[in-house]
Amino acid sequence: MSLAQARRVALAAQGLHRPRPFGSPGGAARAGAPTMRHVQGVIDRLGLLQIDSVNVLARAHLMPLYARIGPYDTGLLDRAAGRAPRRLVETWAHVASYVPPSTWPLLEWRRRRYRTEAWGSISSVEMSHSAAVEDVRRLVTERGPVTASEVHAILEAEGRSHPRDMSRWGWNWTVAKRALEFLFFTGEVTSTRRNAAFERCYDLTDRVLPPAVLALPPVADADAVRALLEIGARAHGVGTLRCFKDYFRIGGPGVRTALAELVDAGTLRPVAVRGWDEPTYLHADAVLPRHATATTLLNPFDPVVFERTRLERLFGVRYRIEIYVPAAKRVHGYYVLPFLEDGDITARVDLKADRRDGVLRVLSAHREQAAGTATAGRLAAELRVLGAWLGVPDVDVAPSGDLAPDLSAAVRGAG
Repeated sequence: MSLAQARRVALAAQGLHRPRPFGSPGGAARAGAPTMRHVQGVIDRLGLLQIDSVNVLARAHLMPLYARIGPYDTGLLDRAAGRAPRRLVETWAHVASYVPPSTWPLLEWRRRRYRTEAWGSISSVEMSHSAAVEDVRRLVTERGPVTASEVHAILEAEGRSHPRDMSRWGWNWTVAKRALEFLFFTGEVTSTRRNAAFERCYDLTDRVLPPAVLALPPVADADAVRALLEIGARAHGVGTLRCFKDYFRIGGPGVRTALAELVDAGTLRPVAVRGWDEPTYLHADAVLPRHATATTLLNPFDPVVFERTRLERLFGVRYRIEIYVPAAKRVHGYYVLPFLEDGDITARVDLKADRRDGVLRVLSAHREQAAGTATAGRLAAELRVLGAWLGVPDVDVAPSGDLAPDLSAAVRGAG
């Protein structure tokens, strides 16, 4: 395969090879609005949605659906994750993620290992603060769903204070919060929903998962790893072992065994991709469209952007999240979104939703090597659609980055 063909396979696997059905600039307008059927289609295709607390533009898990179906009612996703019958459940997958309930049993081996392999402040809490774990377990059982702040308030009222340990660098969680996270990591509790402040509302997992999932027999560790690797491979279409295993952040010698088994079964087929100097595999369900014509923005936590080496190999774009980089040392900005245009990444923009003033602020705009004469105009149209969906309909482009002048002119022209 050529690199261009591999890109089209990868984009088709992610549902990004053709214009969005709704709100696609220059695309054929579709009547109506996205429904739960459209949301379910994205869930089935991607297999997970990463969760992140940064909300400078929009919550991380909201953007992959926008990129693939267009402006939609985010209440659909809240319903999918927060009401029965649940289509998503929260757990640690890639990192903190929403996954289909059917994937929950495939991650039991990881939840079991978290008793010893999670961050020290979490895995140690069962032994060092067993009474606090019992307090929290009792509260969730009796009063769930409850947030961490509600647990703290109840414990305070009962005279069981759990102060923060300020001697360590980091989140400095209270013992009660660490106990909640321990029960969450190990699967005894999970999030029944997120409240308006985006806090987890914890409840017993047995009261959250669908009965059909709870009734499933345990999955052997090797079978679970192979199934997770296959989900990652199907979601990518084509890629390396590094790509596939990163999807659920799985590792260890069992991964190579799982890869060999998937090849033996015909689920994966070795394929040579010119310019990609690693063993590469094609999923049996992968398709190669003749063209890729989607125009959309990808947030920093989109599955297309997950694995940075893969992104660089396929698109020739070196991308790094600069959230934790001091402002003076950032190259492209704080919350930078790649712009996908006809099968290439042609630009990247640092965006902020200024909800107070109703403005989508483009703090910087940079060209990529694949940018063309139409890039600024097409990006301006996309920013208009995104801003309207986020409730910040005005677009303001700051004079930062080599694409900023043309983009600013295109935005003014579109207005």
